[in-house]
Formats: sequence, structure tokens, C-alpha cells
Amino acid sequence: MFEEEPILTNRGQTLDQMSIDELYSRISVLRGQIEACEAELKRKEAQKSAADALFGEKS
Repeated sequence: MFEEEPILTNRGQTLDQMSIDELYSRISVLRGQIEACEAELKRKEAQKSAADALFGEKS
């Protein structure tokens, strides 16, 4: 019959397994994700403020 190929899993490295360059790269990616989250928070807060101004703030 057919031999099944092993299923490869994408397991992340622990920080102590990463090189200095990999750590700097990871920090850069994480900072980008944080900035995206902060931008989304601002967008949602502005949207909530607009809705509160239109419909009145809910407790």
C-alpha cells in the first residue's frame, strides 16, 4: 500500500532556543502586532464614542 508521510507540526521555538538575530526579528514582529492592536483599539474606541454620542452612553 501507500506509505504515509509524517505529519509535520509547526511547534514554536522557546526563547532560549532562538539566536540573537531570531530574537530581534521576533521582537520586531511582536511590535508590529502591538501597533496593529493599538490602532484597532483606537478605531473601536472612536466608533464606541460616536455610538455613545448618538444613542447615549450605556452603563
